[in-house]
Amino acid sequence: MKGKVDKRELAAFLAAMDSGARVSAGSPLHETMHRLSAEALRLTAKINGGFRSPAVLRRLMARLTGRDVPGDFRLFPPFYTDCGKNLRLGRGVFINAGCHFQDQGGVWVGDGALIGHAVVVCTLNHGFEEARRGDLIPRPVRIGARVWIGAGARILPGVTIGEGAIVAAGAVVTKDVAPRTLVAGVPARPLKSLDPSPEKGERQ
Repeated sequence: MKGKVDKRELAAFLAAMDSGARVSAGSPLHETMHRLSAEALRLTAKINGGFRSPAVLRRLMARLTGRDVPGDFRLFPPFYTDCGKNLRLGRGVFINAGCHFQDQGGVWVGDGALIGHAVVVCTLNHGFEEARRGDLIPRPVRIGARVWIGAGARILPGVTIGEGAIVAAGAVVTKDVAPRTLVAGVPARPLKSLDPSPEKGERQ
C-alpha cells in the first residue's frame, strides 16, 4: 500500500464519493479508501489515547477532517471513524463518547447538533450481488441544525434529518426525518411534531 494520500488524490476521492458512484473492490479508488482509513486510525488513536484538552481535540479533528473545526466544537472521546475527510462539522456541535462515523459517503452535521453516546452514522452499503459484495455504494447522511440524536441510535446511508428533529435513543433511522419531528423505534417512525403549540387565544 502506498503512503499518505496527496491533495490531488483526495480531491478525486471526494468527488467520486460525492457522486454516489459504486466503488469496485480492488479498484484504485478502493485502495485510496484503505490508505485514508490507515491515516484515520493513526489520528483517532491520538484522539482516544489519553486526556486531551478541547483545544488539542479541535486541532486533531481538523487534521482528521482536513478542514477547520469551529472553536465551539466539543467532543468527548473516544471517537471512531475510518475516513474523516468527508466529515463536515457546523458551529456549536457536540459529539458524546463512543460514536462511530463511517463518513466516506459524506456526513454533514449542522450548527448546534447534539450527538449522544455510541451513535453510529453509516454512509456505505455493499453490493447485494454475492460476487460483488466487496463493492461499496456511498450515500451521504445530513444532520440538520439543532438536531438531537439520542444514545445508541443508528443512522443509515442516504438519510437526511431535518433541522430541530429528535432521534430517540436506540432508534434505527432508515428514512429521512422531517424537521422538528420526534422519531423512535426500529425502524424509526414519527411520534410527534415538535413545532411549538399556538399560544392560548392565538388563531389556529
